[in-house]
Amino acid sequence: MPDSPAVVTQKAELRRVLLATRAARTPPERVAAAAAVARVLAPRVAGARVAACVPTTEEPGHGQLPDALAVTAARVLLPVVPATGRELVWAVHDGRLAAGRFGLVEPVGPRLPGTALGTVDVFVVPALAVARDGTRLGRGGGYYDRALLHARAGAVVVAVVFDDELVDTLPAGAHDVRVHAVVTPSGGWQELPPHRRSGPMRG
Repeated sequence: MPDSPAVVTQKAELRRVLLATRAARTPPERVAAAAAVARVLAPRVAGARVAACVPTTEEPGHGQLPDALAVTAARVLLPVVPATGRELVWAVHDGRLAAGRFGLVEPVGPRLPGTALGTVDVFVVPALAVARDGTRLGRGGGYYDRALLHARAGAVVVAVVFDDELVDTLPAGAHDVRVHAVVTPSGGWQELPPHRRSGPMRG
């Protein structure tokens, strides 16, 4: 079910503001944030099968997150935006990244379908903001909401955001998949109230 016009408008305005704020962050802020979230997440995923994102320049974790996760995790899958369609495909992170669609970087290994996510223990997903009830605001493409439909019961979904992007409330649509935890540079790993979770997973 698509978002209502009111929710679409609210999300679009929030994205505009949040993206502008991210663009204004200084390089030292970004480097410090990346180091902080990597320090938190790497031990949390030790021995786990992980699906993660490759943070862009403006996102927390840029330049550090995939490699930090790969040191401790049993396996790390990274996303590839396909040339056609709206569902991500995946590849195992082997340390190599190349230019992909939309200016993103992506793994270079053999492609795996979305169903490969059914073996994942922890999903590290991008977000522009997260509310304290687990509502996640993405960039609007719906790629991660669709990807998470392949998750098994019990898989944990954690979003990575800057400190001021963990907020009290966000507009949400019926299709939005909520997250179980959030990581911020200063706050570290923060569990979200289990009784307020919704979506296909119960972590």
